[in-house]
This record gives sequence, structure tokens and C-alpha cells, in this order.
Amino acid sequence: MRKLLILILLPLQLIAQEKTNSELFWNKLKTHCGKAFEGTITAGGKEGDGFTGEKLVMHVRSCEENTIRIPFFVGEDKSRTWVFTMSSDKLIKLKHDHRHKDGTEDKITQYGGVNPNMGLPNIQFFPADRYTADLISYASNNVWWVTIDETSFTYNLRRIGTDRLFSVKFDLTTEIDTPTAPWGSEN
Repeated sequence: MRKLLILILLPLQLIAQEKTNSELFWNKLKTHCGKAFEGTITAGGKEGDGFTGEKLVMHVRSCEENTIRIPFFVGEDKSRTWVFTMSSDKLIKLKHDHRHKDGTEDKITQYGGVNPNMGLPNIQFFPADRYTADLISYASNNVWWVTIDETSFTYNLRRIGTDRLFSVKFDLTTEIDTPTAPWGSEN
């Protein structure tokens, strides 16, 4: 009887331990905590946009239980941080934290969205949420998506119904020196 009970309970325990695609994505991102990588624009860059020709760096700076903070530096501009938050129902939220040099929040900040489902282990989509639509009306039809695999991390933006597409790809095979703190961080 004991062997039969073990044979019945073991598969149930294995099922209970399976991770959602959001969790698999999250865990893959966390493996890069503390590391920094250089990127290149792969779509949507144009002369004078403030990104083209600048050194692009992402730094997986902070990995807490439910929050991952990734500053995105564009040349000397350290105003941007991508903030990923995992909810209790295993959905991931992406917000864009924009700061001034003195650390105060920009008037256009904390916009983004929540993945509407568990996505895939290597890609998560974030359609603009209501806060974003209220804050930046023209961004109400934005969709951001992030991909991660063994060699790269990409950050992407598509404004549905327009030609707006922006993608930056970071090389995860070559770690670079850790940059200084983003604007608004104490260390």
C-alpha cells in the first residue's frame, strides 16, 4: 500500500513543482543579476533620436524576490530603468522608471504594462496599461516585449497602427564593467 501511495503522490508533487513560463523567464533573467552588457539598435534607430551613435548599456542591477531593476544607459544619460515586478499570480509587470539627474521622477515615468498571460520562457509581451494610456495618450497602443536566451536580451517597442518600432539587442556572451548607479539611486 505504501508503494502504491508513493507512486500516486510522486507525479502530483512533480506537477506542483513545475514552473510557469513567466517564472522560467524570470529565473533566466535573474541569472544575470549584477552583470552589465552592451547593446546595439537593431530596428528603429535614426540619426538624432538620442540613441543612435551612443553606447547602450543594460545593467541587471537589483534582483529582489519580486522585483528586478535594470538600468538602461544611453551614453551619459542614466535616466532610464526597466522595472520588472512578479505578482502573486505569476504575471510580470514592466514599468519604465525615468529620473532627472537630481534623482527626482520625470513627469513621464512609471508607464508600461502587464503580461496578459504566462508568455513563453524566452519572451514576454507587455501591452500598455490604463495608467500608460492616461499618462501618454499616443502610447496607449504600445506593446513592449522582451526576449532572453543564452546569447542575447532584446528590448522591443511596437506602437500598433503606426510604423513605430524600436529594438535594442544586448550581447549576453560578453559581460562589460559594471557601470555607476543610475540617476535616483543612492549607490
